[in-house]
Amino acid sequence: MEKGTVIGLLLCNGAMAYSIVVAGASFKAFIDWPSVIMVVIGGLAAVVVAYPMGVFFNIPKVIMKTIFPKVQPTIPVITQLIEFAEIARRDGILALESKTAEIKDPFILMGVQMAIDGTDAEVMETIMRTEMEAMSMRHKQGKASLETTARYSPAFGMIGTLIGLIIMLGNMSNPDAIGPGMAVALLTTLYGAYIANAACLPLADKLGYYSKQEMVLREIIVRGLMAIQNGDNPRVLEQKLGTFLPAKQRGQIARKKEAA
Repeated sequence: MEKGTVIGLLLCNGAMAYSIVVAGASFKAFIDWPSVIMVVIGGLAAVVVAYPMGVFFNIPKVIMKTIFPKVQPTIPVITQLIEFAEIARRDGILALESKTAEIKDPFILMGVQMAIDGTDAEVMETIMRTEMEAMSMRHKQGKASLETTARYSPAFGMIGTLIGLIIMLGNMSNPDAIGPGMAVALLTTLYGAYIANAACLPLADKLGYYSKQEMVLREIIVRGLMAIQNGDNPRVLEQKLGTFLPAKQRGQIARKKEAA
């Protein structure tokens, strides 16, 4: 579980709740169900219009990826690729077939199997990079669905505020109702701003961060497998792939190999 997402959401809500308590206000004053329906249902309905139903129903799964990301650590992947390079250089690339059962990453497995089958290097690279592009498109679509929700929610908050103001102005004969009416009208704007800035946009940014991390990892895999197929020296491969890591982490690759 990615603790940062959970902690950030809790802190955000906690800060708002603390501000309300310090101000001496009641939480009931911030609850208005017609406003909730206007912003939440209206915003989600706009997303349904903007995207196919499949994309809409995939939003909960997209949100869960910010809490339970599937990005692998980089160093174990590099260590595994160097191990494969040593086996291929010592025993031939066909010897990697005995290692396929140990490979958990489908992307690495696909590349290793193509290398074992003797797939042309150019064709192999094209297939793997096409797979990367398809993954990137899926990630962008998930991120865009959250960004669209963040864009429409404040708009429906403003619509709700305008509706509330119209109703309030139509009841100017009752001065006692103006204050509460104004408060209810402003709540829809608050709800819209909250959904956009306390949930959807931060989660979309987190998805973008993980997408970039996974793309870097897959670039490492592609370069590593292409080097293995070309018969590169494992030490040279270690230096090539180590350039993707911060200088302080590069020594961990050697320690991982020694521990293995």
